[in-house]
Parts: sequence; C-alpha cells; structure tokens
Amino acid sequence: MGPRVQLPPEIQLAQRLAGNEQVTRDRAVRKLRKYIVARTQRAEGGFTHDELLKVWKGLFYCMWMQDKPLLQEELGRTISQLVHAFQTTEAQHLFLQTFWQTMNREWPGIDRLRLDKFYMLMRMVLCEALKALQMQGWDERLTEQLLELLTTEILHPDSEAPNGVKSHFIEIFLEELTKVGAHELTADQNLRLIGPFCTIAAQTQDSLVLHNIAQGIFEAIVEQAPLAIEELMNELEEEELSEEEELSEEEEGLSEEEAQERGVLSREPPKGSVCRAQPPLDEQAGDDDDSASTVLQFDYKAVADRLFEMASRQDTPPQNRKRLYKVIRKLQALAEGLFPEADIPEEAYQNPRGGRRVRMKKRLSGSQLRDKTGRRAKEALHSNSSPGSTRRRRQRRAGGDPPAPQERPRGHGRRGAPRRQWRLRAGAKAKMAGCQEPKAKRKRTPEGQK
Repeated sequence: MGPRVQLPPEIQLAQRLAGNEQVTRDRAVRKLRKYIVARTQRAEGGFTHDELLKVWKGLFYCMWMQDKPLLQEELGRTISQLVHAFQTTEAQHLFLQTFWQTMNREWPGIDRLRLDKFYMLMRMVLCEALKALQMQGWDERLTEQLLELLTTEILHPDSEAPNGVKSHFIEIFLEELTKVGAHELTADQNLRLIGPFCTIAAQTQDSLVLHNIAQGIFEAIVEQAPLAIEELMNELEEEELSEEEELSEEEEGLSEEEAQERGVLSREPPKGSVCRAQPPLDEQAGDDDDSASTVLQFDYKAVADRLFEMASRQDTPPQNRKRLYKVIRKLQALAEGLFPEADIPEEAYQNPRGGRRVRMKKRLSGSQLRDKTGRRAKEALHSNSSPGSTRRRRQRRAGGDPPAPQERPRGHGRRGAPRRQWRLRAGAKAKMAGCQEPKAKRKRTPEGQK
C-alpha cells in the first residue's frame, strides 16, 4: 500500500462538520473558528474561493443534521458569527459571497421540513454582515461593496438565485437593517442602502421580483411612515427639553456638585412611595428598547425622485413603470404630509372587509330601495286584512246570501286567494240561474271521480 494522502485542512473540517455525531460537529465548528482567525492574521494568509466553498458545504450539512429548534438557533448564530473571525474585509466579503452561492446551489435539494432552519440561517448571516458594516462606521466604500455583492448573487437577473432565496432576502432586508442601524442611520444612508432595489425594480423582467420589491421594500416604507415621523418628533422634543434644562441650570448658577446632588435626590423618591418599587432607569430603558417599534428614517421626496428617475427611462418595461408610479404617488403624498391611512374608516382596520361592505351598501340606487320598500308595504297590507272584511267584500260583489262554509284551500301563497274568490263568484252565479250546485260539488269529490 502506498502512503496515505494528507487531505487539506478545509476538506478535513468539512467532513467533520457533516458528521453524524453532534459532539463531532460542535468540536469541528470551534476548530474552524480558531483556524480562520489564525490563517487570516498572517499577511500572506487568506482563503481562496474554492476553499471557502468547501468550508460552506460542510457548514451547510452541519446545519442540515442539527435537530431541535433551540439547538438550530444556537448553531445558526455560531455559524453566522464566523464572519467576524476574518481579520480583513476582503476575506469577509469572500466568506459572504460563498455563503450565498452555496445557498443558491443547494436550495433545490432542501425539503420543506428543513426550510425554516435555512430561512433562519439566511436571516442571521445577513444581520451579521450588516453588523460588520456597522463596526466599520457604515463606510461608503464598504457599503457599496456589500450592496454590489448582494445584488450580483441574489437580485440580478443573471444570478443563479432561486425564487425562494430572492423572495426571502427581499422580505428580511429592511427588518434586519432596522434591527442593526435604525438608531444611527440617516435618511441619505438609508436611501443608499435601498438603491439596488430601485434599480432592479425598474429593470427586472420577473413580475414576482417586481411585486416582492414593491411590497417588501417600498410599501413597507409607506406603512412605517407614521411611526417614523412620531419617533422623529419625540427625538426633537427630547432635544428641546435637554436644551431647556441646560439653560435653566446655567441661569440658576448652580455648581456641578449641587446639580449632581439635585439630580440624585430627584431620582430617589421617598420611602414608601410607589415609584420606589420600579426598577432603575437603565433597566427600564433596556426593556423599552426591546418593545419599542423603531423604524428607519427616509426622505420620502428623495426616494420618490430616485424611483421616478429609474422608472422614467426608456428601457423600463411598461408594467414596471406602471407599478412604480403607484408607489411614487404615495411617497410624494407622504412628502407633502398626507397619509394614505387618513381616508380609511376606523372599522376597516378592525375588519378588513368592513370598509368594502359599507361602500357596497352606498352603491344601492334609490329605485332598488323603493322597490324593496314597496314590496314590503304590499306584504304588510295583505297581512293586515282581516277574514271578516274579505268575506263581506265577496258577498257584496256576488250579490247573494253568504254561501255555506267551505274547506279552506291548501295553498298558502298569494295565488290561493284569487282562486278562492273566483270559485265563490261562480257558485253564486250558478245559484241565481237555478242550477244545482251540489252536482258541481259531487264532481270534485273522489266518489264522483270514480
């Protein structure tokens, strides 16, 4: 036998990452992180494209083999945080590029029972990529590199991304961007971050991609506009209050020590008060951060102008232009201070079909309402007529004595009354002419028919 061939470290780690035992897989993930840190620290070190593709194939099947939701979430967080182990931005971008290429290649083979864990992994990797950009201070050059990478591998028509990957990426982009940078990103930076979606929405020939971008990006911005303006007003009020407090302290001429003592006394309520049972301000702020609905700030006029610039080009397909113009009108209305929700009745928010029902009721014409009321009046008139008055009217018309009581007809509709009235008239006329009425009765009896 010849000497055993030594496999490269990437292949060895990939084999252990896809092992059957969870202990082996966890140990391989820890070793991979140490290996990435040690290799990228050297100036001549780094990974090639093929090496990282092998590493990601092992990580993909490591996630494939993991069961139980909590363990899947923990593993997904560990895998996504590997991007911070790379010491250079070029290596980080190559790591992210090979991840999306791996997802595009392996996506058709994922069964529906495993889709949720890979949806979660995509969300976590995107979040960590944005956090890495945040650590660099949202540098414009790095931002453009990341957006170009995401556009080339996912959004571009020539990319190999399946519809499932594209749809999920468009759905989660604004959500993850809000989690990471809502407190520090400006309106210009946010416009730069959604720039690729404006370009793809105007150029794509895929109606599904156009619908997802219009719904998941631009319509989401329109829906979040009231919250964004409310948060902006709150921030302005807080700034004004802080400025007023500084001015008041300066006017009173308090020293720093006195101001600190005054602040401490104001924060500590007396014993026995209700406020003393509340947690400290820092803990309350931490709880509010989790529950607060923080949204991104946008310059709606700038977004509308950017979309109009892309939609008004000659090479823009007509259906794309028509769809984008609807969004542009909404954004222009927001820029003028008009909210689309103001025209919707309050019942429509509680019951989505309520507004439609109200509008359909208003569409009923006056003639239809008159027909309905007239029909009801006639029915009420027939129902209010008494049997005695009907009998007297029939006697008056026949001109004779009231006949003997007959059996009531079986029919209960409106046709029964005229038939009974016609029979009474015929009987009265026969009696006046001297005809024998019992013969006619015998003809209607079953014995006479025999």
